[in-house]
Amino acid sequence: MDTKNKPRHTSYVLPACPVEATLELIGGKWKGIVLFYLLDGRLRFSELKRKIGCVTQRMLTKQLRELEASGLVNRIVYAEVPPRVEYELTEEGKSLKPVLKALKKWGEEHAMDLIAAREQVSE
Repeated sequence: MDTKNKPRHTSYVLPACPVEATLELIGGKWKGIVLFYLLDGRLRFSELKRKIGCVTQRMLTKQLRELEASGLVNRIVYAEVPPRVEYELTEEGKSLKPVLKALKKWGEEHAMDLIAAREQVSE
């Protein structure tokens, strides 16, 4: 069965499903990082790719399209030669700022130590 680009559920029931719905929109390896970098304002595709680093062009394009389809990111195309495309957060995307800042703070305080500990166990 093809489950690509299909939501896991058609309705979300309380209490935990709003978390699942949120993660469906912003979850994945790259979406949170894209959203975090766009908190500072508009970025061209190449600037965003450079900031993220190890993401492929294909994957970044896919993630940006999904974020745009979700209403979290605006794609702005300028009628120039060569064409220029920029991305920015929508108002809904901007409303994620406290969530993304909290994830950053938690990562600074906990994630690095947990990752280091996990790597020591696997050695």
